[in-house]
Amino acid sequence: MFESLTDKLTDVFAKLGSKGRLTEDDVDAALREVRLALLEADVNFKVARELVGKIKERAVGVDLLKGLAPGNQVVQIVHDELVALLSSGQHTLQPKSASPSVILMVGLQGSGKTTTAAKLAHHLRKGSQRTHLIAADMRRPAAVEQLVALGKQLDILVYSEDPSKSDAVKVAANGVKKAKELGAMWTIVDTGGRLHVDDELMEELEQIKRAVNPAEVLLVVDAMTGQDAVNAAQEFHQRIGLTGLILSKLDGDARGGAALTVTHVTGVPVKFIGVGEKTDALEPFHPDRMASRILGMGDVLTLVEKAQEQMAEDEAIELERKMRKAQFDLEDFLKQIKQVQKMGSLASIMEMVPGFGALRSKIPQGAMDDGRLKRIEALISSMTLWERRHPDAISGSRKRRIATGSGTTPAEVNQLLNQFRQTQKMMKQMASGKMPANLLGQGKRR
Repeated sequence: MFESLTDKLTDVFAKLGSKGRLTEDDVDAALREVRLALLEADVNFKVARELVGKIKERAVGVDLLKGLAPGNQVVQIVHDELVALLSSGQHTLQPKSASPSVILMVGLQGSGKTTTAAKLAHHLRKGSQRTHLIAADMRRPAAVEQLVALGKQLDILVYSEDPSKSDAVKVAANGVKKAKELGAMWTIVDTGGRLHVDDELMEELEQIKRAVNPAEVLLVVDAMTGQDAVNAAQEFHQRIGLTGLILSKLDGDARGGAALTVTHVTGVPVKFIGVGEKTDALEPFHPDRMASRILGMGDVLTLVEKAQEQMAEDEAIELERKMRKAQFDLEDFLKQIKQVQKMGSLASIMEMVPGFGALRSKIPQGAMDDGRLKRIEALISSMTLWERRHPDAISGSRKRRIATGSGTTPAEVNQLLNQFRQTQKMMKQMASGKMPANLLGQGKRR
């Protein structure tokens, strides 16, 4: 997500940070590079010019030029202006007083709307909110079957009718009635993808909206389509009246410009972002956290929330006890790997770690490959329980057996054991309070 933009901005701010004092020329040169980086990321040129203008207006002040660590102050100003650019309206869902609250999902063809509807239902249910889906995409072949299959996978009820005997407006209205009978808090209406210039299909969407009286009308925007997505959002908002946006496919090769521009241009807030193909790969949108990610400052809060979802409180307490007593073994290591895999791709997790952007170029190619975690899992799974608990006692013959069982080599077994010893050493340092001061400082800030 925003990898290219983050790398370029990180380089710009690294140059500023190396200067003891900043002149107006230094700021001008840095902001030219910032503006170029934004344009290359497909940010609308007017928005890029406006953003840089606001940053410059604040960055050339007397207090900044005479202040301590002026480079850090510039980064903070850019962060604040990015947050302002990404902020507009309510970024959380606003339910109605009477249940069910209806969410009407709309979007262009191929934007990932049906999958996103299922992801949103799964997200709401995780918050203990009874959720229901309505398959009102009657035009795309197999669209109804796709949503029904996703519903079964997630154990979420899906209301559907035979496309040859009904139409989208009737299905949506009947589905809402069914959701009310079931006592659902939310019902999500998946509609067919359509071009905003197709009057007939947009009229159908207006009819659906009148029939279900939605609490939220969410447009699913494919982040990979760049400024075309922004233009579509404007048209949908003018015709239908949007309450929010969901940016899909932000885990792909998107340059990020749509995400930075769409709210500012339309005035419609982003409410969620899609960060993967799995049904749990949907995150609430927080402007401040997104700005931090873009600037390579990480997103500790989201990282902690993801970890809490995967680890029960008693497990966390037991892990802490083992770390304090230096009893962390390969069995615990395997559990942690499985929990990390549930949190998302290794690259998406690491980009939430503060400072990772500056280190990205120094990390060997392939180090962020999720296949490495799977190989480690295979290696540990090939060990006996005794070996996992006594890794220092694994002999050469045992290493050969483990390598054969996991489809790897004895050298990879040795590499894993060396990495684990380093992890154990770090755990002991943490337990004894001998971690480097900079790492302890980050822990205190959290």
